[in-house]
Amino acid sequence: MWTCNSTYKYAIHFSENRPKNDNLEQQAQALYKSWFVDFKPFKDGGFIDSELGEIPEGWRVGKLSDIGKIVGGSTPSKKHHEYYTTNGIAWLTPKDLSITGAKFTSRGEIDITEIGYKSCSTKMLPRGSVLFSSRAPIGYISIALNDICTNQGFKSIVPNKEIGTAFVYYYLKNNTSRIESQASGSTFKEASGSLINSLPIVIPPVKLISKFNEIANPIFSQQEKNEEEIKKLSQLRDSVLPKLMSGELKINDLHS
Repeated sequence: MWTCNSTYKYAIHFSENRPKNDNLEQQAQALYKSWFVDFKPFKDGGFIDSELGEIPEGWRVGKLSDIGKIVGGSTPSKKHHEYYTTNGIAWLTPKDLSITGAKFTSRGEIDITEIGYKSCSTKMLPRGSVLFSSRAPIGYISIALNDICTNQGFKSIVPNKEIGTAFVYYYLKNNTSRIESQASGSTFKEASGSLINSLPIVIPPVKLISKFNEIANPIFSQQEKNEEEIKKLSQLRDSVLPKLMSGELKINDLHS
């Protein structure tokens, strides 16, 4: 059970987690850019010409679909209430990510039922999939914490085993503007499956991606842990705030 004192101490810890995660994010993103965009560690080696400019020898230009499987989503009919539930199959919409802003996602605001899942063309995505909103708007990115499916507003990527989540995640972060500029649509822009599949990407040797993952994966693990603690405190705040407003709990009690 949470006491006033534990609530206060946890609030302090919570206030430290956001800047910690921001700092970790800056480190991982800077490493990706240095290695795979600016090629700084490889400047003394040989380079070759490619359609994306000069790249280090031994690297190649491919498509996003070369490093992962691109999977779309779908929405069960809203006319059938039995397709939706509060405790079923995790299902995500871009609106869910607009609310949480989380790097890691376990589920959206509402789940779908087994019959709802079977009624449409949405597909189950495994933990570690990179969830990319492809319309309304383009560019929300999150990582699946567990099996999850999405609506049609996503083109998600299931990374190849030898590539891993981090490399795909930062590729999309660094290329969101490019994707948006190539999207089409009259009512609102949408990045089609064919566009996402064919996105050009510089692919380094697998051994180099493995070295990157050795650094990035522990960072992601720590960020995941920090976000979970942030989520717990948010839930705690929501339970404590009404008591503060009603006078049942006093501010000074939090320090006792």
